[in-house]
Amino acid sequence: MVQSFSDPESLKALAYRTQCTLIGPGAGLTRDTIENTLAVLEGAASAVLDADALTMFKEQPQRLFSAIKGPALLTPHEGEFRRIFPDLPVAGDRMDAVSMASKQSGAIIILKGASSLVASPDGRLVENTHASPFLATAGSGDVLAGIAGGLMAQGMAVFDAACAACWVHGELGMRLGPGLIAEDLPEALPVLLHELYAART
Repeated sequence: MVQSFSDPESLKALAYRTQCTLIGPGAGLTRDTIENTLAVLEGAASAVLDADALTMFKEQPQRLFSAIKGPALLTPHEGEFRRIFPDLPVAGDRMDAVSMASKQSGAIIILKGASSLVASPDGRLVENTHASPFLATAGSGDVLAGIAGGLMAQGMAVFDAACAACWVHGELGMRLGPGLIAEDLPEALPVLLHELYAART
């Protein structure tokens, strides 16, 4: 279940065999992350970009946007959003800013926050208020990106996966409550998904 790669070309070959590839969390703030992110965007059927895979394009965001040819999801918090969309006033009208960012980048965007926003280049916009302040802990956003990527890997459309991931992430935060750490979230996820599956069958 674990495969290594030695360079961007071998990563692209790995990504080509996936339904969805997530890159960014723990990738490192190095030039390698830039090249690896571009390789993922070129090779994968769909991609989720988070954390370092966004921050490393702060000096050349257009290079990132130009590489987005297929289904892609960006999951920035407000700091990362400002780095790659410096001209969009996220401190003002968050909805307007994320909508413009989605059109500018050509990607679905989850703008994480107390209430997360999901925007699509086609104009769709959803605000997720089903969340918990206990999710404001290190690594929680990485788990959100992973949930969305997992749903995309199972064939869910990117926008739907983004919305579902935000709701599931929020529900986990509410259930786990005070003192949760990011590692608690994936452990609790199977129980919630089983409940949701059972409810629809």
